[in-house]
Amino acid sequence: MTAGVTSPNAVRAVRRIADLPFLAEQAYGDAVAWRFKQDGQWREQTYAEVAEVVLDLASGFVHAGLQPGDRVCVLANTRPEWTAVELAVLAAGGIVVPIYPSSVPEEIAWVVGDSGASIVVAENGEQCAKVEAVRSGLPELRTVFSIDPAGDRPRVADLQDTGRTSPLAGVLDSRRAAIRPEDPSLIIYTSGTTGPPKGCVLTSANWVALCRVAEEARIDAMTGVVYLFLPLAHVFAQIIMFGTMYRGGALAYFGGDMKAIVPELAEVRPTFLPSVPRIFEKIYTFVTSSVPAEQLDQAVALGLEVRRRRAADEPVPAEMAAAFEQVDALFANVRAAFGGRLVQALSGAAPISREVLRFFHAAGVPVLEGYGMTESTAVGTINTLDRFRLGSVGASGVAGLEMSLGEDGELLMRGPHVFAGYWRNDEATAETLRDGWLHTGDLGEIDAEGFVTITGRKKDIIITAGGKNIAPANVENVLRQSRWISHAVLFGDRRPYCVALITLDADEITPWATARGLPSDIESLVGHPDVRTLVQGIVDEANSHFASVSQVKRFVLLTRDLSQEEGELTPTLKVKRNVVHRLHSALYEGLYA
Repeated sequence: MTAGVTSPNAVRAVRRIADLPFLAEQAYGDAVAWRFKQDGQWREQTYAEVAEVVLDLASGFVHAGLQPGDRVCVLANTRPEWTAVELAVLAAGGIVVPIYPSSVPEEIAWVVGDSGASIVVAENGEQCAKVEAVRSGLPELRTVFSIDPAGDRPRVADLQDTGRTSPLAGVLDSRRAAIRPEDPSLIIYTSGTTGPPKGCVLTSANWVALCRVAEEARIDAMTGVVYLFLPLAHVFAQIIMFGTMYRGGALAYFGGDMKAIVPELAEVRPTFLPSVPRIFEKIYTFVTSSVPAEQLDQAVALGLEVRRRRAADEPVPAEMAAAFEQVDALFANVRAAFGGRLVQALSGAAPISREVLRFFHAAGVPVLEGYGMTESTAVGTINTLDRFRLGSVGASGVAGLEMSLGEDGELLMRGPHVFAGYWRNDEATAETLRDGWLHTGDLGEIDAEGFVTITGRKKDIIITAGGKNIAPANVENVLRQSRWISHAVLFGDRRPYCVALITLDADEITPWATARGLPSDIESLVGHPDVRTLVQGIVDEANSHFASVSQVKRFVLLTRDLSQEEGELTPTLKVKRNVVHRLHSALYEGLYA
């Protein structure tokens, strides 16, 4: 389907990301490309079938008036149709603009309007209604297509039918051949913890560089089964989608229900799992909740040492092996929770506790951290199975990725993964891209071997009234290790000491309260003295790990959890610190009364 390409390994020579599905077809043919649930059953599509779908859809988009460089917004949950639409738009020479399905109409209006999109592909009638609610203010928007049936609205299936009956392979070949490495492929709007989202322009060359990273970093688990539940509106999910296709793995799309992730892991039995920290933290809490702390520490230390010895081909003493066999029953439950075949998991998008990482490594489920941002096509540093350091986010140097430190400790990145700039925002681009370096806004350290540790965000740093600098994430991560705590948000800028807003984990605290004859609703529990005593103990234990200046002196319990609906969390569950501080300013102020 791609003129002039005949090698079965042509995917290794990809020059334009728009060619990837067709080169992957030649390289992997009848191998399974996608797995997805349909009517309660797992279905499969091969690389050859995917390429055919993409070709038909791309032809349909051209018939519908899509011109090279046109922006197409996709407003849907993660599902195979999302990827099919994306690959088809790219194949037709267009630019994809993802939108989170949790977005409200005003947020949709901003992304569609700022990008100048002419087409929106929405998932269903509910999402179409959001677009229609703001359509009068979007003069450049021509058409809204729906994936699922939505009344008499034109559907993606109609585009595919048109393309199948009237293919435009020659036109598509010419359009792809005209794509330059520096041309935009995606414009991903940062969910942002401050201000309106900015559109990050990611080029064809950026995504090709990403594919090289997936190969050079030897993430061989991606050649097996990759389970994807992350939102495709986020750059993290995008690198997984492109990387899996480049490596020839099978991408298993979750069924759409976040509560069914763990059961689906047992069904899919993935070899590779990309995730945000919250999933790992939940499984960690579930498995370890009934294990005494001292016993857990001993089991983790033993598991780490045995696995270190085995990886280094060092002998494991008989007494150590016997002790390990006894604790491995606990670890077997962990491996089973992931389906039993997991080779590697990748945690990104937010910080994760070192203790959680240690536990999973001891259990034989290596959860490795990586670091990147939308502006760096989600890559920057990465831990790999043969070169990692727990507590770090990995090392740079793969595929020409460079990392450096500014004079103030800010992490700087340079390389083929760095974005082209912000869409229609030269001022913000000039502020972020300086002298060829991407200024990340993150503070960190780089050791002699190139491993990077994140120490905080420049804008998140708390400077107390005494002039001490505090990275709140360090304390918050320790607090969130507790099974009873869902979120903790520190406050203390220009104040004499730090305080915290804490939310309870309803799934954990409710059974605990019921067993003690306490009220079962969170609103009643936050004021109960037994709950206050429980949380005070957690805060005291967390404080013991930090110097006095970083300790939480007082806290308040919120009567609900933080949420996207209230604007407190991004779609990837990162805390919008400024929003939390603003919405709950009275509670924070009360802690200083």
